[in-house]
Amino acid sequence: MNHLSLYQLSNNYVQALDFLTDPDLDLPLAVVNDTLEGLEGELQDKAVNVAKFLRNMEATAAAIKTAEDTMTKRRKALEEKAKWLKDYIKANMEATGISKIECPYFKLSIAKNPAALELFDQTAIPAQYKHSETVTLEHIDKAALKSDLAKGQLIQGARLTNGTRLSIR
Repeated sequence: MNHLSLYQLSNNYVQALDFLTDPDLDLPLAVVNDTLEGLEGELQDKAVNVAKFLRNMEATAAAIKTAEDTMTKRRKALEEKAKWLKDYIKANMEATGISKIECPYFKLSIAKNPAALELFDQTAIPAQYKHSETVTLEHIDKAALKSDLAKGQLIQGARLTNGTRLSIR
């Protein structure tokens, strides 16, 4: 089995096509066809194997994404449960007037938070504390540009291009 890369096989195919179809060589058509078919077969086999590897990578990436989503949900559930338990202990300590509990593992205590701002009526806030901002966002209507270009209009700074992509079905 030849272990040439897909790139090397592609180059070999193009070079063989150029060489074998040179009119000055006057090679028999059967020789040209046999050589090109052999190279094309190798190229196709290699491309299929690379595509199989690619599919495996895509499946692994999808499985990782699913695992990430599952782990994110689990993390959030644990965080919410931990917050609930913390609030539960705090509420019960406050209800009973106990401000401190000590054990060999840790110390629980009710602590005062730093002052926090609460805006309960924004319309009543004096003008000296209010600031206005004007933000201008520029947006290019890509759908309209594409439509007008497709109709044949020439628009400076934009054009339609046609690329290629690999489709694996």
